[in-house]
Amino acid sequence: MPPEPPDNALLAELLELALEAARRAGVLLRDGRPADLGVAATKSSPIDVVTEMDIAAERLITEFLLERRPDDGILGEEGGERAGGSGVRWVIDPLDGTVNYLYGLPQWAVSIAAELDGRAVVGVVEAPMRGETYHATLGGGARRTASGGLPQPMTTRPSPELAQALIGTGFNYVATVRTAQAALAQRLIPLVRDIRRSGSAAIDLADVAGGRLDGFYERGLMPWDLAAGDLIAREAGARTGGRVGARPDGNLTVAASPGVFERLQPLLDDWGAWHD
Repeated sequence: MPPEPPDNALLAELLELALEAARRAGVLLRDGRPADLGVAATKSSPIDVVTEMDIAAERLITEFLLERRPDDGILGEEGGERAGGSGVRWVIDPLDGTVNYLYGLPQWAVSIAAELDGRAVVGVVEAPMRGETYHATLGGGARRTASGGLPQPMTTRPSPELAQALIGTGFNYVATVRTAQAALAQRLIPLVRDIRRSGSAAIDLADVAGGRLDGFYERGLMPWDLAAGDLIAREAGARTGGRVGARPDGNLTVAASPGVFERLQPLLDDWGAWHD
């Protein structure tokens, strides 16, 4: 039997908290960025960086959420992992697109998802430099809120032929993986309209949801990279998955309007987009 749908009152509470936490973190990151911002640590490689602002934003989000829901679990990119007893777990990327942020490029976001018993039920992606917030609840649709405006429904573009599809992707910070990804992109480029690489998977997934991209794929995403954006994309009418028959995961994440997904996912799977 399918799981019971979440209680509407709980969904509303979780969405309100995620929106406010993301807003506060976005203000901190946008207005508090020091002119001499430097690297605080590295992750998968010397060029996969963490800044002091990543750490500060995750602390702000975690403290805000646990003050209001102390029994919830936490999974954060910068090491904020905490078991909870409520059945709710927050999956947090405090700064998706850190290298963009380090260089002063605008394509970065705060991503917060709430999972209930292991299933994403709320997703929020806050893009301060765009002045936009993307958010969704399970079964409730996806919406975009621009600065000072009311939430507007998000929906994918009608599916074009693959040759007319604009596809987003991302590249890993480990050189050997990135080299394999570049070779695969070289194979794909002649078959599509063009490829875009923004540097923020959360924004790319939201752009599929809002019709700014026809599809997106990437290898190597972590749960905090995709939890919110995946829900937003699905609630806007996109199909998402990993390898054929699988859910999105660290091996492969694909999101696209339905017709593009039907062509793109098996192609990527066949070409081995999920391995070096």
